[in-house]
Amino acid sequence: MKFKKKPIASLSLDLDNQWSYMKIHGDPGWEEFPSYLNVVIPRALDFLKDLNLTITFFIVGQDAALEKNQEAIASISAAGHEIGNHSFHHESWLHLYSEEEIEQEIARAEGHLKRVTGQHPVGFRGPGYSFSSSVLRVLAKRGYKYDASTFPTYLGPLARAYYFMTSNLTPEEREKRKALFGGFKEGFQPLKPYRWSLKSDQLTEIPVTTMPIFKVPIHFSYVLFISVFSSTAALLYFRFALWLCKLTKTPPSLLLHPLDFLGAEDVPELAFFPGMSLSHTKKLAVLGKALKMLSNQFTVVPVGQHAELVSSTYNLPLVEPKVNPLSAEFSVHSQV
Repeated sequence: MKFKKKPIASLSLDLDNQWSYMKIHGDPGWEEFPSYLNVVIPRALDFLKDLNLTITFFIVGQDAALEKNQEAIASISAAGHEIGNHSFHHESWLHLYSEEEIEQEIARAEGHLKRVTGQHPVGFRGPGYSFSSSVLRVLAKRGYKYDASTFPTYLGPLARAYYFMTSNLTPEEREKRKALFGGFKEGFQPLKPYRWSLKSDQLTEIPVTTMPIFKVPIHFSYVLFISVFSSTAALLYFRFALWLCKLTKTPPSLLLHPLDFLGAEDVPELAFFPGMSLSHTKKLAVLGKALKMLSNQFTVVPVGQHAELVSSTYNLPLVEPKVNPLSAEFSVHSQV
């Protein structure tokens, strides 16, 4: 009896730390680098081990540079997970940096991650999904195999409005963040993997998957936010999203965050975030059901393996990056 091979999906966790959320929110005290990594990392590793999942952790270089975090971060690599570069300073306005500053930012994080984990990152995700043609050129120059920074959704302006409404930012800080989450045009970005048209043509883009057709978020923080009102509705929403992925032959690349493993009882300073009214045990119960649903329908791999598989199996479209950062105006040179 032959069994039908399941399609590929990838899973990653953006290991944003407490200080980076405080920094983005404009809260004082972030400069002391408060951390919850010693709580989140063991909890996430145990959870993933129970589900037999190996994923990609995109890690901030500043955390790897601090001795207090290094044992926990090293345990991620020791458990067999892929290490990705999530920048050094975790500033969502990375697209405003000069090319020289971008290279310093990526290289500095790269060095600390390799020293602590033993892995040389080959994948990158910009903080706050920030990217630009300069970022892509630096990644290609440094031999990266893939980027995973694009987030195709029409809801960027709404997310930015909510962010500004709930943050404590000065006018100068708001100016830096004015392009955060992108504009309506980001919804026209491709959902399926493609290759950036650069000198080497070796940089694959693995977009963070949003719901096919509708382009609304389906990452797990969003699913958990829906579960504040109804766990049943949240899981139905996720099931429908997976059905659309299979219908449209979109290989999902889905995203976890540390707050998916934490409740306000763990980090009261971040109680303002959506979904933090749920306890961590409630979150893990919903998350476990969603990830089992994903695993039942797809073969779940780290993002690097996802990029390698699609690059070797398909004739990926070539997409030319434009000069303007965060622009959805690109041209496709060839089709799958």
